[in-house]
Amino acid sequence: MSTIIIVENLGKKYTISHQQHEDNSSLRATLTNGISSLGKRLINPFGSSLTPHPSSLVNAFEDFWALRDVSFEVSQGERIGIIGRNGAGKSTLLKILSRITEPTSGSVRIKGRVASLLEVGTGFHPELTGRENIFLNGAILGMRREEIRRKFDEIVDFAEIEKFLDTPVKYYSSGMYVRLAFAVAAHLEPEILIVDEVLAVGDAQFQRKCLGKMEEVGQEGRTVIFVSHQLGAIQKLCTNCFLLGAGTVQRSGKTSEVIEEYLCVCRPGTALAPVRKGNSTVSFKDYHVGEIDGKPKEQFFIGDTIYVYFSLAGRESLSAIEVSLELRDVYGDSVAHISNEDDGVVISCNDEVRRNFCVAIPECTLAPKNYFISLWAGRLDETYDYLIDCIEITLLQGGILSRKKPYPEHMKCYVPSRWSEVND
Repeated sequence: MSTIIIVENLGKKYTISHQQHEDNSSLRATLTNGISSLGKRLINPFGSSLTPHPSSLVNAFEDFWALRDVSFEVSQGERIGIIGRNGAGKSTLLKILSRITEPTSGSVRIKGRVASLLEVGTGFHPELTGRENIFLNGAILGMRREEIRRKFDEIVDFAEIEKFLDTPVKYYSSGMYVRLAFAVAAHLEPEILIVDEVLAVGDAQFQRKCLGKMEEVGQEGRTVIFVSHQLGAIQKLCTNCFLLGAGTVQRSGKTSEVIEEYLCVCRPGTALAPVRKGNSTVSFKDYHVGEIDGKPKEQFFIGDTIYVYFSLAGRESLSAIEVSLELRDVYGDSVAHISNEDDGVVISCNDEVRRNFCVAIPECTLAPKNYFISLWAGRLDETYDYLIDCIEITLLQGGILSRKKPYPEHMKCYVPSRWSEVND
């Protein structure tokens, strides 16, 4: 495969301005001056202002490097994922690759046409209709009118906006905007397709269509660069991955290995600090996983029974509530859902007694990976308490699964089966 993108020692610097009072040490003086100015304004509304006099402000400037010494190469037909925390420099890198902004240092060499989808409305004129914007984007990509016409019906069908094709796009919803923008970017045959997290605006069905189209584009020999916080999408689509942090490439290589390192860096450890939502009518207390005797345990073999322990405390008496457990893999994909209502168990709660529960997950056959358990309590559309990813467990190969080869990475669970030979 020929090299289609070469990035060498790339850097992007921004200058940040801070305004400060000349004397920041005297809070009393600042408040006194503000009250004095207010009094003068009440007496003479046109003779004073609450805005500090320009001479009392000092501009302080700071250099911020969004990217620093970034170097890599991308071959034709590769599907590259870029991951990292917010502020790592991902969007800045894509803007430079898309020629939206210029680098401060280093160089970027790109071979071929680039189509990018970085934010809602990129490359669209709001006063033009959907039809006109398709031709406008094609012209920007350097395509002839006949080429655009040849792809036109396919673009409209993919975007599902035929009814609004001759409506100015300023009246489109954000979802319609993204559908049309992605359809144009993906179908007008660019050599390089660059997509940022903007696909998250679309619904789940459209996101699946987009991932399928990007995979198809890669199989056709074109290059895809994809930035997303949806690690499952990155894992499914991308052959290789870059991990950005503090404006530098901290790791590059096989997607699964880079994602695992990213998760190790982001993972808070055994004492998780989960996101908590709900009105606290009922609250979870003392939650952990363990063995049948209640002893805490975090690692299990395939086929082991996992015991989830928690307590419920209520602020009022409730006759029946739903309690559910959700298991998600490290990519954020849900792999199992457990509810007391599905199992025919009635749970009540009152404001006097804390109730203790144990949920047994017998013979768990999830694939050997790390998983997170979320706890939810509520009724219908009302959430009492929702602890997201509050417990972490590890499934290990072994137990009822004695295979010697590594377990396939893309599999979600192991299903025991019986084999027999049937004679004619």
